[in-house]
Amino acid sequence: MTKPVTQKSLMKKLGGIAAVAVILSGCASQPEAVDEVNDPLEGVNRAVYGFNELVDTWFMRPAATLYRAFLPPPVQEGIHNMLSNLSTPIVLLNDILQGEGERALNTASRFAINTTVGVLGFNDAAEDMGFKRHSEDFGQTLAVWGVGDGPYIVLPIFGPSSPRDTVGLVVDYFTDPINAWANNTNRDGFPTGRSVVSAVDTRAYYYDALEDIKKNSLDPYVAMRSFYMQRRQAEIMNSDAPKVKAAPSLSFDFEAPAPGDEEITEAR
Repeated sequence: MTKPVTQKSLMKKLGGIAAVAVILSGCASQPEAVDEVNDPLEGVNRAVYGFNELVDTWFMRPAATLYRAFLPPPVQEGIHNMLSNLSTPIVLLNDILQGEGERALNTASRFAINTTVGVLGFNDAAEDMGFKRHSEDFGQTLAVWGVGDGPYIVLPIFGPSSPRDTVGLVVDYFTDPINAWANNTNRDGFPTGRSVVSAVDTRAYYYDALEDIKKNSLDPYVAMRSFYMQRRQAEIMNSDAPKVKAAPSLSFDFEAPAPGDEEITEAR
């Protein structure tokens, strides 16, 4: 009985921190144009980027390589779909907060169909029925409400972000009903396990695109920053995000997995 009360107290404190962060991020009253660079902390950001690259080299890239090599593409796709289905309640909440009634109905329909007919989301049956997947989070909601993104920042482990999107990341975690259910039913390991699997799945999904950036960009830091800014702007405007190479092919060459031939737009 005491655990929910403790969590509620923690959420109130985090809510206060989030409110302050929103006010600070509001220094930029409108979202930056995608071709403008607001990176006053570039020196620090590059240092954090370097740290993230070490983590990627030693942990994430090998894990994603094994994931791609030993799981057949249909299984990879199924896991990706299940993770996406788990995030649907957050998408629905932010659809509602943004006043997007039609998109909210679409999201609710997707969750109902995929959780049942799609076997807990392993199969994206809703997509086949015409209910298209889209991405929403609290960072996008803040943007719709007129909160500026603020300066570009690179977070340890999480990567490219902004003050507004960092606040959104925290709020999404603590308002996620699935995480709340796990934390309040002595399943504390579930959110952590979910985050780890999601990180590996995401790294595998973008494997070829990230390898291309690292190998072919004169400055991978700048290329990653540009991709992030364009993708976020596209998501906020409810338009198609920049296309990236898929990673559906199976490969046992750990150093050079075969790239996908087709391009798709990632949607959570």
